Amino acid sequence: MTRPLLGITACNRPFGEESAQVVIDRYMEAAMRHADAAALLIPARPDLMSAREAATRIDGLLLTGSPSNVGPERYGDADGKGPFDPARDEMSLALIEVMIELGKPVFGICRGFQEINVAFGGTLDRALGDADRALSHHSPDGVPLDAMFAHSHDVNLARDGVLARAFGRDSLKVNSVHFQGVKRLGAGLSVEATAPDGVIEAVSASPGGTPVLAVQWHPEWQTDRDASSQGFFGIMGRTLRGEAFAAQQAKEGA
Repeated sequence: MTRPLLGITACNRPFGEESAQVVIDRYMEAAMRHADAAALLIPARPDLMSAREAATRIDGLLLTGSPSNVGPERYGDADGKGPFDPARDEMSLALIEVMIELGKPVFGICRGFQEINVAFGGTLDRALGDADRALSHHSPDGVPLDAMFAHSHDVNLARDGVLARAFGRDSLKVNSVHFQGVKRLGAGLSVEATAPDGVIEAVSASPGGTPVLAVQWHPEWQTDRDASSQGFFGIMGRTLRGEAFAAQQAKEGA
């Protein structure tokens, strides 16, 4: 049986004196293994291809995390802290619009979650990783990668939300590796999960019946070791195969 084809967004990164299109393997591997999907990497080069050219060829879209931040001008702010990737912003926001127009599902992780909020008219808070917060959403600077992703907290799942129905529970423990997050929620998005300090950690929507689901945490990190992370990609796989969010109740253990 032919597997669904998932488009995965790339980023522009320096590569010596050149530039490279980059997707960290863990995003691709987690989706291909646990959503049982084939993958097509979409370059962040809107100068060379349009979002529509990619969207018409894929069955769903995954907007990945990235070290870069969404440019503040995209949500009406005057300044912000980089690094930035304007071409990634342009391609991702256009892809979201076209995928929804075509009725094809959209998923987001970390930066992708923030892109979805901005695409729906929301704004971003850029101070969520500050050490003086009651709950810092990022580990201290300079720690190894394993320690960075070990930084975690619980999230409360919205009653009758997509995640709560899928997992059959009302909370999850998730990693927390982000400096930015939702400030004003985009119109049409529903809150799926919140941190103990009230920060929104997951959202969903169904504009025109198109499934949209995004999380601020990183389910692609060591997915094989975490049942709830596998469950996120399980939702993705079933959605790519045409199963509606509403029919996915209590199918995942955690």
